[in-house]
Amino acid sequence: MSRTLPIQARPVEEPDHAAWLSRLIEATTPEEVGALIEALAMKQPGCARAQVLWLNPYGHHHATDTPLPDGGVVELARNTLKAGEGLLSPDGKHYALTLLSQEQVVVLLGLTGDVAAKTLLGGMSPYLQLGVRQLYHAMKLADLYDSHAQLEHSENLQRALFAISDLSGSNLDMPDMLHEIHRIVSGLMYAENFFIVRYHPERDTMRFLYYADIQDQDQPDTTREIQLEDRRHTLTWYLLTQGKPLMGSDEQLIAQVNGPLILSGPDSDDWLGVPMLHNGSVHGALVVQNYSTGLVYSRDDLTLLEFVGSHILTALERKESKNELERRVRQRTEELAEVNRGLRQEVRERQRAEHLQEALFQLAQLATADIDESAFYERVHTVVGGLLDARNFFIALLSDDRSKLDFPYYIDTGVHHTISRPVGRGLSEYVIRLGEPWSGKQADIIALMRDGEVVRHGIGEPCACWLGVPLKVDESTIGVVVVQSYDQNASYGPAEKELLSFVALQIANSIYRRRSAAALHMANLRLEHRVEERTRELRAEIARREQMQQQLHHQVMHDPLTGLPNRGYLRERLDTILTAIQHEPHRRCALLYLDVDRFKVINDSLGHLAGDEFLKAIAMRLLTHVREPDMVARLSGDEFAILLEDIEVTANATAIADRVLQAVATPLRISGKELEPSVSVGIACGDSSYLDADELIRDADMALYQAKQLGRKRFAIFDEALAKDMVDVLTMESELRKALRQNEFEPFFQPIFRLDDGKIMGYEALIRWNHPQRGLLRPMDFVRIAEDSGLIEAIDWRLFEISCRMLAQRGSSETFVTFNVSALHLRHSDFDTRILKMLERTGLSPSRLVTEVTEGALLDNPESVRVMLDRLRSVGVGAALDDFGTGYSSLSYLHSLPMRMLKIDRAFVHELDKVGSKNSTTVVAAILALAHALNIQVIAEGIETQAQFDTLLSMGCEMGQGYLLGHPGPIDHWL
Repeated sequence: MSRTLPIQARPVEEPDHAAWLSRLIEATTPEEVGALIEALAMKQPGCARAQVLWLNPYGHHHATDTPLPDGGVVELARNTLKAGEGLLSPDGKHYALTLLSQEQVVVLLGLTGDVAAKTLLGGMSPYLQLGVRQLYHAMKLADLYDSHAQLEHSENLQRALFAISDLSGSNLDMPDMLHEIHRIVSGLMYAENFFIVRYHPERDTMRFLYYADIQDQDQPDTTREIQLEDRRHTLTWYLLTQGKPLMGSDEQLIAQVNGPLILSGPDSDDWLGVPMLHNGSVHGALVVQNYSTGLVYSRDDLTLLEFVGSHILTALERKESKNELERRVRQRTEELAEVNRGLRQEVRERQRAEHLQEALFQLAQLATADIDESAFYERVHTVVGGLLDARNFFIALLSDDRSKLDFPYYIDTGVHHTISRPVGRGLSEYVIRLGEPWSGKQADIIALMRDGEVVRHGIGEPCACWLGVPLKVDESTIGVVVVQSYDQNASYGPAEKELLSFVALQIANSIYRRRSAAALHMANLRLEHRVEERTRELRAEIARREQMQQQLHHQVMHDPLTGLPNRGYLRERLDTILTAIQHEPHRRCALLYLDVDRFKVINDSLGHLAGDEFLKAIAMRLLTHVREPDMVARLSGDEFAILLEDIEVTANATAIADRVLQAVATPLRISGKELEPSVSVGIACGDSSYLDADELIRDADMALYQAKQLGRKRFAIFDEALAKDMVDVLTMESELRKALRQNEFEPFFQPIFRLDDGKIMGYEALIRWNHPQRGLLRPMDFVRIAEDSGLIEAIDWRLFEISCRMLAQRGSSETFVTFNVSALHLRHSDFDTRILKMLERTGLSPSRLVTEVTEGALLDNPESVRVMLDRLRSVGVGAALDDFGTGYSSLSYLHSLPMRMLKIDRAFVHELDKVGSKNSTTVVAAILALAHALNIQVIAEGIETQAQFDTLLSMGCEMGQGYLLGHPGPIDHWL
């Protein structure tokens, strides 16, 4: 509300009405006219103060810069407007007169002394009327100006919105479109510093699409999205998360956010940011700011930017949708173009194939065409010229005795030549010798000449590129067909070589047929009386061709080494038999799948030639024990098969398998060595349950695998139990791999006692498998499958490391641990290095580790093993000879290898408590004496009775282990 100010008296001046009227005419705004009315009143005697007021429901406005009157005077002015006439204040000091009631304009006069308001107004009445009329016109004119300004502003805003809408459908790139948006916003408000942020709620990411700032030197990357969380507590973050506009200075902005504020970039005088909303959800933001311009953004600017922001968001979404659609269209267009290229390539390939097929057909027709030799070769040239560049073309043929090379057709640079020369070392002869196509450029030809492979022959200058293909009939080369070019830019590639190769086959056949026909014709002319004989010769020729076709079929379906049918022949035959069995359910067949035992040893020892002779001998032995229509086939390498087409019972197949085993086992002499071959046989009997050959071959192969597992030199018959076992093996292999990954293996420790006082000296680590379904499994349940699948080494190393780590962490420093080392480990030259690295990782002292090796593991390379054990002994790792006394040369190993311990095999220990076990007692005593003499400690294995214990103790045995002393158990059981 306004406050009332005291009206001060001042000297009355005589008004200059002419000057006042002149100024009134020139006044154009309500403020100027109001000031003149005030000045007119102030010139009147008895007027201490005058003010022109504009009143409205929310307050008032006055024309001059004089202070506003107090509330009582304003109330007088309001009452004046209601009364429609002049009113005097109760104290008689103020008089209010309505000038324009419609516009709510009042003149307020401050009276002095006893001057009456009417007297005061009477002196200024005519001029006051002029002033009021001018005030009315000025206010109308101001209203017009305001309306015009608002219309102009609305028009500018509408043009801006139209321009923004048009941008979304324009062909401008996104950066150019954003620059135009900046220009449009700058036309509506101060926006020299302006940026647009795009927010993707589904990914919680944001991107500065556009950023223009005259002072910010560290501008964000507008090409990539960033996580919104990376801008946490910045103004942009608050805009996008709160979804409310922010405006003002830094201090005002801090008051508008509901958390800490991180200000980035240069400090701005004023900052305005609005979120861009779509269906109430934030999808971006617009920000303007200014630096030291003196400008302050208003609420109108905020409302305007919000309004514009919604249209900018719509334009951005349309542009993004358009860009995405264009991208998909381009992608789909590229995909269709790629498909189209593939189709065109396929069409070209088919056209090329049809063209080639037509050329081959024409050449085949030439073989029987009734034309002379010259026309024949010219037409051949024409056909070849339709496929490739053959302007320089010739055909060379060997004479019957292969001593001369005749050129029945030779055209070079458009000139025909007739040439015949002895067979020499030209390029044509080189291709004939090579027996396969050859192409090259001048440099390649010169290289062949330099190597002495060819000697230059020919007409004119050397060619730039040359392509020759041998003409073959029945694998015999009869000549060569050649194209050449003198163009340095020309070349014959694989495509041309392939085309000419196809054509050469037909040319050779056509030449051969024409020669045969000509020879037949001449023979008929000369030897008419030998028609019948010649007919027989022709029949023989036909028979020979049929034989060649049969021979070709035989080569395709038979093994080249043994002449036996191959796998393909066997499958065809099996499919035929199984199809017949489907119609004759009572009928049965059998397949014997054979594998030569230890053939790799023979092949590696005696060589591949000897191996081939060995396989041929085996094939002959198999053939002698199979009757028609049964069949022997070689499947691959050392694998054979015998197909019994019709058997009554399985015993028929096993009887033949017995005969085959005996026949093959007869000693055989190859390369001066007498060999005793053997085979393993898998038998599968086929009935109506088999639908194709592969099923029967698979089952026979399973049975063969079973026979080899049982020790070779035998046969095994496939049944459902065997099939299940094979599946169980595969399952076990998979479970073993899973057990390694999930650490399901655990070492069990069997104590090794000192017999005289019962003190535990060490432990033997034995593997156990904590199977999730089958419970605790011992080595006999899975070791064989682990060895076959190649997992045993990984399992062993897992046992080694866990055992050493457990004993290092929990065992007494005086106890040692032993574990068995197989031949597989000893074949690796870095075995000792891996052992030492493992000890370093686990923290176990090397002197507490003893590696057990069997005599069988030493057979491969005793010297290498000795060197390895010496290196281990040099750092403290001991070695024990396991199962002593059961090998071939125990004493030699004991003497030559650096052994710290030996273990008496349980076979000797078990005999100690039996009646009449004098021999075993003597052997054990001898072993103990020998070990003591060599300063080697002795451990007796398998002590299970008190009698065995007492006997060993009385004989001076130092240590022992066995079920009597302690069963293997987890480490917690002993420690």
